[in-house]
Amino acid sequence: MASSDVFDTQTESLAVPRVNLMTMFRLGLFQMGLSMMSILTLGVLNRVMIQEIAIPATLVSLVLALPAFLSPTRILFGQISDAKPLLGYHRTTYVWIGAGIFAIAAFSAVQVMWQLNAVNIADTWIWTTQTIAWTGVLGLVFAVYGLAICVSGTTFAALLVDISEEDNRSQVVGIVWSMLMVGIIVGAIISSSLLKQLTAGAAIETLQAAINRLFMIVPTIVFVLAILATIGVEKKYSRFSKRSTPGNREDSISLGKAWSILTASPQTGIFFTFLLVMTISLFMQDPILEPYAGEVFKMPLAESTRLNIFYGTGISIAYGVTGFFIVPRLGQRRTIKLGCILVASSALLLWFSGFSANPNFLKFSLVIFGLSTGFLTTAAVSLMLDLTVAEAAGTFIGAWGLAQSISRGIAVVIGGTVLDLGRNLLPNNLVLAYGSVFALEAVGMLVSIWFLNRVNVTEFKTNTKQALASVLESDLD
Repeated sequence: MASSDVFDTQTESLAVPRVNLMTMFRLGLFQMGLSMMSILTLGVLNRVMIQEIAIPATLVSLVLALPAFLSPTRILFGQISDAKPLLGYHRTTYVWIGAGIFAIAAFSAVQVMWQLNAVNIADTWIWTTQTIAWTGVLGLVFAVYGLAICVSGTTFAALLVDISEEDNRSQVVGIVWSMLMVGIIVGAIISSSLLKQLTAGAAIETLQAAINRLFMIVPTIVFVLAILATIGVEKKYSRFSKRSTPGNREDSISLGKAWSILTASPQTGIFFTFLLVMTISLFMQDPILEPYAGEVFKMPLAESTRLNIFYGTGISIAYGVTGFFIVPRLGQRRTIKLGCILVASSALLLWFSGFSANPNFLKFSLVIFGLSTGFLTTAAVSLMLDLTVAEAAGTFIGAWGLAQSISRGIAVVIGGTVLDLGRNLLPNNLVLAYGSVFALEAVGMLVSIWFLNRVNVTEFKTNTKQALASVLESDLD
């Protein structure tokens, strides 16, 4: 690069102000809203559909997993926002449109759920022409919801890259992502307060009115948060136009060459598999936890929704402690192994709490599970960043993100399916039926340690850098 080019680049960089701390926290409002939406789907709808409406858990989990299975479209939406600004913005307009669509889709999903309940007049689930049709509509609505989440979430993540520099990107990401846990806690508080009038066995009319109100209020709040989080940020802080030249953009590497870099080391596949197994094992309880609280512990809907506060508190504490104190002392591998063991133990603790039917025991178990989850994920993300080369960071982060999204969807499906199998095999013992999910989680955590032992960071970096050098040399020919 010529010295005048360097000077021009530095001058352009200085012309754009650095994002300040207040703006970082304001951006976190978007992530806070996303986790509030997850409370509605995996903290309220799962409980209502599985317990109150008696839709098979397998079917519920398949529908709830659709947004995760659509995560590969994030790559497409990211490329579209790079290439085609909308109303003068590469990111902000896409964030707002996505947020508006998923807010409307969430409310629409609830209305379809009531139609499913109306056409299924039997005490148990029966497949009829009407139930099949409305199930298809429900799946379609959740697909739209998932696509909207992908549009909004992907362009928001791209915005974070656009407004940050290498020396402050970790601060931006750390603050914004910490708001996810705040959203879980706030979402659980708001949802439980709006549902507190519901008692166990409430009439369907009362339940319908309360759920409809909840799904009007919270998505509206989330949409407003998305606007407040991003308004004016791209215009003031974005460096996208200054960085997006054919010479320095990573997407100048073709898809085929990116794939050759990604597959250059067997370690990529090993770590990808580790992430799959670990994430599946970590989230298998997502679709069945609130029904577990309702059926085994006899908690009303508002109280089972409030359980997310205990889980979120545990994760928040672990996030704050692990990165600063545990990983630097134990190292990434030891911390991950210990985290896997802790998650396995706390999953079994969740199961054993069912034998007592004591809600306080369940809440305590969820705090421990949250601590263990935060402990494990912090160390795993740290290792993930080590298994990434700067020259193809987007390619590798995309692969790791895809592994996590797909595996979370698989986890939801497995959780619901295993619960249905447990109910059929053990119809008179709900604790063992639900316990089969927690036990499988524990086994999966131990299996993930086996894959972790085969991850070699040095071998990964050597193979990948050689492949990258080969690709760049071919571009020069």
